[in-house]
Amino acid sequence: MRTVQQWLDEYGASHQHPTNKRLHWLCVPPIVLTVIGFLWALPVPAAARTAGSWLNWGTLAIVLSVAYYSWLSPRLAMGATVALVALAAIVAWLDRLAWPLWGICLGIFVVAWIGQFIGHAIEGKRPSFFKDVQFLLIGPLWLLSFLYRRAGIRY
Repeated sequence: MRTVQQWLDEYGASHQHPTNKRLHWLCVPPIVLTVIGFLWALPVPAAARTAGSWLNWGTLAIVLSVAYYSWLSPRLAMGATVALVALAAIVAWLDRLAWPLWGICLGIFVVAWIGQFIGHAIEGKRPSFFKDVQFLLIGPLWLLSFLYRRAGIRY
């Protein structure tokens, strides 16, 4: 089993170019937001269907992600929980707009992934998730770990 530091180091190896790093800061949070949004928009059983309910597939994915992050690093999981709940609040707001949530998310998702691939083209290295799909969950932690280091918080 890899440690959280091993995951972050391996992820960071293909994210060295300053422009790629900036694009990841700009694109990873919207991608996470849209994944939550896509799952949020999926139908749920009737018992969970109430106006403004947070009981949906998006919040289930958040709970499972936080469990995985807790296994890797309880301290990073605390920060991830705050970030994921904030993103879920944005998704809940987007869900109240006149446009369908899935459509809003699709537009953001496409633009954000174009940014990611531009960053990797500049970097000259393939995205880490081509090697291991778990890196899709490591990307947000990689950003969070940078904030922790800047704040002097151990993870």
